[in-house]
Amino acid sequence: MKSRNVVRLFFTTLLLGGVSTLIVSFFVKSAVYAEYISPFDWFEVLGLFIFFAALGFVFSLISQMGFFAYLTVNQFALGLFRSYWPIVQIGLIAFALFDLVYFRYRSVENGSLWMFVLTAIALLIYGLIIAWIKAKETQRRAFIPALFFMIVITSIEWVPGLRTSNGDYAWLMIVPLVLCNTYQLLILHRLTEKE
Repeated sequence: MKSRNVVRLFFTTLLLGGVSTLIVSFFVKSAVYAEYISPFDWFEVLGLFIFFAALGFVFSLISQMGFFAYLTVNQFALGLFRSYWPIVQIGLIAFALFDLVYFRYRSVENGSLWMFVLTAIALLIYGLIIAWIKAKETQRRAFIPALFFMIVITSIEWVPGLRTSNGDYAWLMIVPLVLCNTYQLLILHRLTEKE
C-alpha cells in the first residue's frame, strides 16, 4: 500500500472515531451536557466537545493498532497453522463470545445475564453482516478472517472499556471501535486495488 493511502486511512479512521464518540456522548452522557446547557456555559460545553472528540481519537488509535496487529498476526498464523487457521479462528471466535458473556457476568455484582448475552449476539450478528460484505466484495475465503477480526479483535480492543466500573464508558467505547474496525476492514481492499 502506498504511504499516501496509509496516511489517508489513518486520518479518516481518526476522524471517524472522534466524530462517532462525540455523537454517542450526547446520548450516553446527556446528563453531563444538560448540566452545562441550562444555564448555557459555552466554555464548559466546548470543553466537553473537545474531551469526547479526543477520547474518540484515542479509541480510533486503539482500533488502528488492533487492525495492524491483526494483519501481522494473520500472516504469522497462516504460516504456522496453514490450512488449520480458519478452524482455529472459529474456535477463538466462540471463546471470545463466551468470554463476553460468562466472564463479564461473573465480574459484575449486580447485572443481568441477558444484557451480556444480547451484547454478544449483537456483536455476532453485526460481525456476520460485515464478514459477508467483505467476502462478497473480495473472495469467499475472507469471510472467516473478517468475522474473526470483527468479533475477537474488537472484543480485545474493548477490554479497557469493559473494565471500568461505569458502564457508560463501555458503551461510549464500543461504537467507535466497531465503526472504525468496520471502516478499516471494508476500505483496505479498495486502497490496495488501486495499486
